[in-house]
Amino acid sequence: MVQQSRHEQILEQVNRQGFVTIEELVQAFGVTPQTVRRDLNILHEQNLLRRYHGGAGAIGSSTANTAYQQRQVLQAEEKQRIARAVADHVPDNASLFINIGTTNDTIAHALLARRGLKVITNNLHVANTLGPREDFEVIIAGGQVRPGDGGIIGEATLDLVRQFKVDFALIGISGIDEDGTLLDFDYHEVRVSQAMCANARRVYLAADHTKFGRKAMIRMGTLADVHTLFTDAPPPAAISALMERERKRLVVAAG
Repeated sequence: MVQQSRHEQILEQVNRQGFVTIEELVQAFGVTPQTVRRDLNILHEQNLLRRYHGGAGAIGSSTANTAYQQRQVLQAEEKQRIARAVADHVPDNASLFINIGTTNDTIAHALLARRGLKVITNNLHVANTLGPREDFEVIIAGGQVRPGDGGIIGEATLDLVRQFKVDFALIGISGIDEDGTLLDFDYHEVRVSQAMCANARRVYLAADHTKFGRKAMIRMGTLADVHTLFTDAPPPAAISALMERERKRLVVAAG
């Protein structure tokens, strides 16, 4: 009964906050971290919450993304590892598209280690990070600015992207289905991402392990459309098999 009550309170806190850390739950219930991890694993297996490194989050909707402020703190360490791996595969003096997303926000910081980049982006956070570098050329798309995350979308954004042919498209995504479909939540954002992929010589997809199996409504493409997948943990067997069949490269930025 004590465990059941604790589970109910954990779910209430997760659903109220969107995400809770193990440390928060240890302090709230006066139990050991091992007990909290065991509780979270049980609730994850029951599909009542999503288990993440260092905590847990609410089960996501397939029609609405998690708030930007919550996404900023989720898998922060994993995103940094992925970002460093992506930056290591981008040469100096390359031309890039970079789309919307907190992983790409982190990648932008890692790209400060490069020189002479030319960047076209619809992400205000990326532009703010890379813009001050005197040896970088940063072009920001026009269009409608989404107040929640600083993303720029719309027909004007598409028109600009289609004027370029770049070396690399650095693409973030909200979910990767088991059949390799790349999924996101905003139709207008997806159209811009598709245009970036179509107008780049190589497509680098950056997605942490929580994106595998995550549901969203809008189809952006498939893993067959990318050249390299950067992640922080080995993908599920079905996705690994698909990538091997399609002869796509996998880079796992393990801790």
